[in-house]
Amino acid sequence: MTEPSWRKPVGALLILALVLLWVMLFASFSATVATLHWSLQLVYYLTAGLAWIWLTPVKPILRWMQTNHWR
Repeated sequence: MTEPSWRKPVGALLILALVLLWVMLFASFSATVATLHWSLQLVYYLTAGLAWIWLTPVKPILRWMQTNHWR
């Protein structure tokens, strides 16, 4: 029987920390965004919600969790 990898819980916590930081960053603009028209708010939050996929290192972290290699 193989021992459980420590990388999975560490990677999961790292991803949660990244999501939390991302949410805090974009929520810090909420007072300004609240003054915008609802359609601009929709664009802002959709962009913020989708952009983290490309702008944060989630994919390399998941790869590292599985294989112990960044690339």
